[in-house]
Amino acid sequence: MIRVLLAEDQAMVRGALVSLLGLEPDIEVVGEAASGPEAVAVAREARPDVALLDIEMPGGDGITAAAMIREEVPDCKIVILTTFGRPGYLRRAMEAGAVAFLVKDRPASELAAAVRRVRRGERVIDPDLAAAALSAGPNPLSPRECDVLAAAADGSTVGDIAGRLHLSEGTVRNYLSSAIHKTHARNRIEAVRRARSQGWL
Repeated sequence: MIRVLLAEDQAMVRGALVSLLGLEPDIEVVGEAASGPEAVAVAREARPDVALLDIEMPGGDGITAAAMIREEVPDCKIVILTTFGRPGYLRRAMEAGAVAFLVKDRPASELAAAVRRVRRGERVIDPDLAAAALSAGPNPLSPRECDVLAAAADGSTVGDIAGRLHLSEGTVRNYLSSAIHKTHARNRIEAVRRARSQGWL
C-alpha cells in the first residue's frame, strides 16, 4: 500500500482528490493539509511515502513545504500539483527536491499513475511544462532580488521594504533597479507581474 499525504487549500478540490485516490486499491491517503506548514506537520506525524502538494497555499507555498518535508521525512517522494504551469515553478520545485510536477487539468488517472511511478523511483514531469521550462531558461533574478521584489508586490515603500528585510534603502533601490532591468520591465509593478508569470516568485 502506498501511503499518501495530500495538501490542497481548497476543501472541495482536496475532497475530490482524496475520493479519487481512495478508489485505487494500492493507495491510501493517510493525511490531509490545507496549508504549507500544516503539510509539514502532517508529514512529520504520518510519515507518508508520497506527498502531493499544491503550490499556492496560505502560510507558505508548496515548494517551501516540499523542501522542509524532504529534510524531515527524506524517504517521502514529493509530487507538486498546480493550476499554474509556469516554467519557473518547475525549476524551483526540482531544486526543492520534488520528483514530479503535474498540472491539475490532466486526467485524474494520471495522478494515481504518477504516485505509483514516483514510489518506484521515477521522475514524472508534465511534458509541455518541461519543454516550456527549457525554452524559458533559468531565473535571472538573484535570491535577494526575488526577496525584494516579493516584498514590493503589495505596494510597500522602499523604506518599508528596507525595514522588513533589514537592508538600507539604497540597497533596496539597487535590487529593485536590477530586478526591473533583468525582467525587461518599465517599473517594479510590471517587474513583479512578469516575475510571477514566469514562476520566479
